[in-house]
Amino acid sequence: MSPRFTAILVFGASCAGLPCRSLAGQTAPVSIRVNADDRIGPMTPVWAWFGYDEPNYTYMKDGKKLLSELAALSPVPVYVRTHNLLTSGDGTPALKWGSTNAYTEDASGRPVYDWTIVDRIMDAYLERKMRPLVEIGFMPEALSAKPRPYKHAWEPGRDYAEIYTGWAYPPKDYAKWSELVYQWVRHSVARYGRAEVERWYWEVWNEPDIGYWRGTPEEYLKLYDYAAQGLKRALPSAKIGGPHVTGPVSPRTQRYLRTFIEHCLRGTNYATGKAGSPLDVVAFHAKGAPQVMPDGHVRMGVSQQLRAIHNGFAVVASFPELKGVPIVIGESDPEGCAACPIRTHPQNGYRNGTMYSSYTAEQIARTYQLADLQGVNLMGAVTWAFEFEGQRYFEGFRDLATNGIAKPVLNVFRMLGQMGGDRVGVVSSGALSLEAVRDSGVRAYPDVAALASRSEREIAVLVWNYHDDDLPAPPAQVDLQIDGVPIDEPTITNYRIDAQHSNAYEVWKKLGSPQSPTAPQYRELEQAGQLQLLEPARRVPTASGRVVVTFALPRQGVSLVKLAW
Repeated sequence: MSPRFTAILVFGASCAGLPCRSLAGQTAPVSIRVNADDRIGPMTPVWAWFGYDEPNYTYMKDGKKLLSELAALSPVPVYVRTHNLLTSGDGTPALKWGSTNAYTEDASGRPVYDWTIVDRIMDAYLERKMRPLVEIGFMPEALSAKPRPYKHAWEPGRDYAEIYTGWAYPPKDYAKWSELVYQWVRHSVARYGRAEVERWYWEVWNEPDIGYWRGTPEEYLKLYDYAAQGLKRALPSAKIGGPHVTGPVSPRTQRYLRTFIEHCLRGTNYATGKAGSPLDVVAFHAKGAPQVMPDGHVRMGVSQQLRAIHNGFAVVASFPELKGVPIVIGESDPEGCAACPIRTHPQNGYRNGTMYSSYTAEQIARTYQLADLQGVNLMGAVTWAFEFEGQRYFEGFRDLATNGIAKPVLNVFRMLGQMGGDRVGVVSSGALSLEAVRDSGVRAYPDVAALASRSEREIAVLVWNYHDDDLPAPPAQVDLQIDGVPIDEPTITNYRIDAQHSNAYEVWKKLGSPQSPTAPQYRELEQAGQLQLLEPARRVPTASGRVVVTFALPRQGVSLVKLAW
């Protein structure tokens, strides 16, 4: 950890000269100091990456609405990752399922390519100036070494392992697999242009260390090599990576990630017979672990997610050859099943309200710090949440919107979209250390901390009051001091997510939790789902380049304070 972060993330008796928490466990006023002249590093928009299992939701009514909102919240192109882009079927979506029928074979076994549905998905992204993180998978039925059964009928409450059917097996013919990738990339270049496709990232499969891959680890390496061969043959400048393993908390998963990297750097390529395989980006996943406590409340597990991120970064950093190679956390979430609702998985009770939004602010800010600590090039962290078309309102899926109504968590990304330039120094008397949150979570005290950025004409400070336990608590009284303001009387705005602001879920409950809201009710919910101000924007006096603002921040609340000139 750099000396700067050691000073920023203080927790102990001295509190670096700032007001400490009282020993009785009550939260004393929290002093947060921002030094806008202390530039730490770029405010890389690692949060502007999203993904989901069901690709056919992409071009449906609420799917297109949400894509438009995601594109609008970011000043840079948003990247999107989705499963099932090569899965066989008629395009009818279901939970944990989607299909494009891109590959079939005729009676003689000759390949037949049909990019109609794939194009609808990619068109939806590119029309909004988004870019795909293209997942090459899963195995078409006609190419699978063990095709039957193929389409699963999984639903919440059933054994999750039921989803692993014929699409999860290796190809019966690796040459045909390579040719399939070649034809896909060639078609993409013809349709969208070489310059556009060169901006995409391609990856092979998903979580090959668990049931998503029914082959051996060696067969996954072979799958990767043949896919990379097809891709580079069609477009030598295309960027590819992997292996998108599950969270590297366990030694087993860390070994899988390490073996993959060693193969790409020095192993014998299964497709070419030469040394090594293309590796333009390294990717792994990271998930938390919420649980239901004996009294019924939900306790989050941010520590597990951060430890997975830390371990993944450490594996990559251990290879000097990968210095500067971008890393993507291909799924970065509080737990592992977006399609498992609260009614069957009560530990997911965080999803509709402010617990999800405050957790997200905490986790993303700490992920920046972990990247700084390991000295790695973090390019993206994919939030695996989208929407579930045609489901009940606020059913408790891990999604960003429900029936076109934004959930509170979406507003965290709207806040992050207003941050840019460089990250700058922050000291908070209410912040836990990075090591404490990574290793033990946020259990004894809340974490009242901040992430700040400075661009040419703005300073932005994201402040959160997070605790792993979803229990009532007094608000934190925040004294925010911003130094290095270059102008007198900038305009200050304070955006807020809490029970009364940017929270369609609370409004929906007040309306009686309607599953068929009237048109006026729907408009009210749409408005409640937008990012809202705590108070009207105003001019604020500056004294020697300093602005001071105070406010109360409820437990699990998030504020974005901006100074603009």
